[in-house]
Amino acid sequence: MSEASPNPLPEQVDVLVIGAGAAGLMCAAVAGQRGRSVLVVDHANKVGKKILMSGGGRCNFTNLYTAPENFYSRNPHFCKSALARYTQWDFIALVEKHGIPYHEKTLGQLFCDNRSRDIVDLLLAECREAQAQIRTRCSIESIEPVNTGYRVNTSLGTVQCESLVVATGGLSIPTMGATGFGYDIARQFGLSIVPTRAALVPFTQHKRQLQRQEDLPGSALAVTASCGNGSFHEQMLFTHRGLSGPAVLQISSHWREGEAVSFDLAPDRELAHWLNEQRTEKPEAHLHTVLATLWSRKLVQHFLAEKGIESRPLKQFSAAELASIGEKLQTWQLVPAGTEGYRTAEVTLGGVDTNAVSSRTMECKSQPGLYFIGEVLDVTGWLGGYNFQWAWASGHAAGEVA
Repeated sequence: MSEASPNPLPEQVDVLVIGAGAAGLMCAAVAGQRGRSVLVVDHANKVGKKILMSGGGRCNFTNLYTAPENFYSRNPHFCKSALARYTQWDFIALVEKHGIPYHEKTLGQLFCDNRSRDIVDLLLAECREAQAQIRTRCSIESIEPVNTGYRVNTSLGTVQCESLVVATGGLSIPTMGATGFGYDIARQFGLSIVPTRAALVPFTQHKRQLQRQEDLPGSALAVTASCGNGSFHEQMLFTHRGLSGPAVLQISSHWREGEAVSFDLAPDRELAHWLNEQRTEKPEAHLHTVLATLWSRKLVQHFLAEKGIESRPLKQFSAAELASIGEKLQTWQLVPAGTEGYRTAEVTLGGVDTNAVSSRTMECKSQPGLYFIGEVLDVTGWLGGYNFQWAWASGHAAGEVA
């Protein structure tokens, strides 16, 4: 089966899934393997677009350490049931069943050895085995509840279904076709939407700050980024627009406009103490030379200039002076100008209020036969494969009952 068939739409199916992304394809495969007739439709020209671009083209498809604590939601308990019933180990077993080679990169993040396309092919193979049909370039025009389920009018024709699964994703990366359509469906049936915003997204900085950092784009260092009750120890990257890298993307989920973000620039040591140790061991060494063992020379030059610190041999500083210098260099406080927004955000925070949805089945409590799965819900994971695991788990939960 190709990604899409030229055949006309069936007039009736048991399950209609709107959205041919990670969650939608998983749901379709699971429902089809139960013997349900399934149709997946998507307005895009091909399936799994976010899968294909993820992980630099190698798809960070899950995380070894997935746990409910790695997710944000107004109801933090909502994700527990689905994650417990379809775990990272279940998806890893599926990857191994299809003979896809993979590796752990860092912090439990699992990537394909070859290409993201392997995960899309896995899902298509599972759908093919389940006889689930897929149509791309198919837009939804209207949805009407009927006695036996739903009548869905599309650009390719009208389909009636018993179960309707909304797997339309969030607002992140609109150039790949992301829209708020899933939220519109939720509102049509009286569900509320937890306010949305871009998450796992780079920070932008004010022009004056960028001018002072004009030599730094491309420079990276390990930091601990902290804001509110969030703290992440990973790499930070300077860009022409501001800051990026895993630490920044992670902490962006905790940041609100106008708030300061704190960066520990030497998270594995206390600089005040370390500099005095270096003074004892290498009294003739210059301050900038010693610091260049921690950061690139370009970063050292910038940090010293920003703090107005002159580099001299360490023996020319008193212990108190070096302690003060260490404290000044240890932490950088920044109030970002903003974020790059949905244009580059990996996911969307907020979404369909989970209080309206069964945590076991993903079915709308007030509207039988209507399901919401994946990113369209108010469940957002950390960077590192967690959002894909939520797609697999929530898609599987709905597929077992839809």
